[in-house]
Amino acid sequence: MKNESAVVVFSGGQDSTTCLFWAKERFKEVIAVSFDYNQRHSEELECAKEICKKHNFEHHILDMSLLNQLAPNSLTRTDIKVDKEASEGEVPNSCVDGRNMLFLTFVAVFAKQRDIKHIITGVSQSDFSGYPDCRDVFIKSLNVTLNLSMDYEYVVHTPLMWIDKEETWKMADDLGVLEVIKNETLTCYNGIKGSGCGECPSCTLRNRGYENYINSFK
Repeated sequence: MKNESAVVVFSGGQDSTTCLFWAKERFKEVIAVSFDYNQRHSEELECAKEICKKHNFEHHILDMSLLNQLAPNSLTRTDIKVDKEASEGEVPNSCVDGRNMLFLTFVAVFAKQRDIKHIITGVSQSDFSGYPDCRDVFIKSLNVTLNLSMDYEYVVHTPLMWIDKEETWKMADDLGVLEVIKNETLTCYNGIKGSGCGECPSCTLRNRGYENYINSFK
């Protein structure tokens, strides 16, 4: 794969940034694509820009504002509080319906125009928090659909699919970017870079994984 290029679905968060550097080790050219869907915090896109500029990745931001209109929830509306946890059997109110399907579809269109077949996304079934579009079966299904819809041989890579947050921190460390992920990424639902607010579900998952990884050396 060293002679090929790849596109990374990039939010500027822990998972997608880890995938960005994972791709850098494996492909000759790596392009990051982010989406502006009027998400709760514009800081997310600023963070993505900063990471790409600092670490020399080509970066594009695509307009996906229609998603905000179609899927009102806690990540697209400031007046809806993020649930700390969903009721049993229910999808969290931070799940933006169709988001990963749309992101991957638009990235696929982008990639084809550049003659790129490799697409990378940071979804994980191990820590998918009840999001149906983070499941392996969905990614495999969409990969087939994309190939058929555009008569093109895409390969959708999911480096984090079967690992949890502790193992994701280990991957970042193995890639030599632990401090980058720790200090420069934004995962917090309240828009705070680094360790975040420490209270939202995303911060809880991220920080617990980091503590478990650091404590594994003791």
